[in-house]
Amino acid sequence: QLQASGGGLVQAGDSLRLTCAASGRFFSRQSVSWFRQAPGKEREFVAAISWSAEMTKYRDSVKDRFTISRDNANNTVYLQMNSLKPEDTAVYYCAARQGGIGYQAQYRYWGQGTLVTVSS
Repeated sequence: QLQASGGGLVQAGDSLRLTCAASGRFFSRQSVSWFRQAPGKEREFVAAISWSAEMTKYRDSVKDRFTISRDNANNTVYLQMNSLKPEDTAVYYCAARQGGIGYQAQYRYWGQGTLVTVSS
């Protein structure tokens, strides 16, 4: 199971750190991604990290602002979000899959989502 937390209401330019906490003994061998879904829009990829943390991937609009990291000892993945913009407003979901980063349809395990609202 995955549980996302850390969302909230912030102003443009502020920072937030999202946390994805996992239960289960296979987490350290799973790639984890963050996705987001804004009202009226499709869910989109945000960032991903491989199980070993050797590889990370970001959507272009969050590069240089967001950082994904993981702590396998504590079954946790973080998404540090800096310089937030109103267009970052969405429900953020973490998801996990065995193997490489892959793509959205390949993710089997999903958290419940945490709402991030960025006011201008």
